[in-house]
Amino acid sequence: MEKLAILADAAKYDVSCSSGQSTRKNKNKGLGDTGGGICHAFTEDGRCVSLLKILLTNHCIFDCAYCVSRKSNDIKRAAFTVQEVVDLTIGFYRRNYIEGLFLSSGIFDNADYTMERLVRIVKKLRLEENFNGYIHLKAIPGASEELLKEAGLYADRLSVNVEMPTEQSLKLLAPDKNHKDVIKPMQYLKNEIIGYQEEKKSNYKTPLFAPAGQSTQMVIGATKENDLEILGMANYFYEQMKMRRVYYSGYVPISYDNRLPAIGTPVPMIRENRLYQADWLIRYYGFNVNEIVGFDQPNLDLDIDPKLGWALRNLHQFPVDINSADLELIQRIPGIGFLSAKKIVAARRFKKLQPEDLKKLGIAYSRSKFFLAFSSPFYMQKDLTPIQIKSQILNLQNSKYKNNFSNQLALF
Repeated sequence: MEKLAILADAAKYDVSCSSGQSTRKNKNKGLGDTGGGICHAFTEDGRCVSLLKILLTNHCIFDCAYCVSRKSNDIKRAAFTVQEVVDLTIGFYRRNYIEGLFLSSGIFDNADYTMERLVRIVKKLRLEENFNGYIHLKAIPGASEELLKEAGLYADRLSVNVEMPTEQSLKLLAPDKNHKDVIKPMQYLKNEIIGYQEEKKSNYKTPLFAPAGQSTQMVIGATKENDLEILGMANYFYEQMKMRRVYYSGYVPISYDNRLPAIGTPVPMIRENRLYQADWLIRYYGFNVNEIVGFDQPNLDLDIDPKLGWALRNLHQFPVDINSADLELIQRIPGIGFLSAKKIVAARRFKKLQPEDLKKLGIAYSRSKFFLAFSSPFYMQKDLTPIQIKSQILNLQNSKYKNNFSNQLALF
């Protein structure tokens, strides 16, 4: 229990665990099932699912300035044995505490020594315990391709953390590490995943290989990269490495180091939120990085979301006639989401949509109304400047938050 307390606490700084998007099926009355997604979050159907999220060890041979487990940090150290992690996972699953495992680790002696133990754990779970639940395994940079391949045959998702947004920052804060050691396993895993997927098309008996793909994580705010550099790197991973997810972890000052931000100045949570919103626009809404941020404005606006920021900078494209515009343009209207845009396109086949129809579809009309045009003679788009629109939307948001807060106080 003491080991668990230490190594679970050390694992909280790795945010790169999410719904698995894996289709591993339970066979022969085994344990667990990946289901619709495993993570510390609510799924689309409202379920809250959980992982056992631990490090194999917080011992580490590296001295990365941003890491709580770095070798020069005076903390209590611990390490699980292979069998202890297996027993914990199965024991917690049988008690219905968890639905899967997220396993990372510090570096014991070298990359292969550590990766070999991680692989032994997932093999024991799959082959000896017949465990079919979700497993997210950290791939150790510098580990051999043979071990990475074996890991992919038993884990649902693999992740190699790039850690810093740029190679220069990694050299500054983690001089013992090599940027190429991070990129090389990503490239290898991408090729293996694609290869197994292609082989599966012609031979259904081909085994699964990391069916939930690979992900990575960047620490933001420890160095001075702007959002343009961060999102540019993320876009590179999506396009070149076929990454499923890039995670953004705001740096939390944990000890004094003249290379790092001062103690007591954590990265604002809103910056993480804006980066995730921008990331979503790039992956699902067809936005280019340079549409969201650019050399003239390299950082995201913390006051408003990136889609609204883009719309305010491109008012010449608005208002949009909701009854004739194509799906791609409707998706770019603030207040209209990915699914809502599809609902609009489907609904307008039966009638000309008016503001009251959009409200019934669940559109955030109070936000989107500034960017819409209708064929109704009773509706007129009032000409407003970007500053006026932004001010009205922010005032509306503040008013909404105050009302919600007042209603919560009334309950007491």
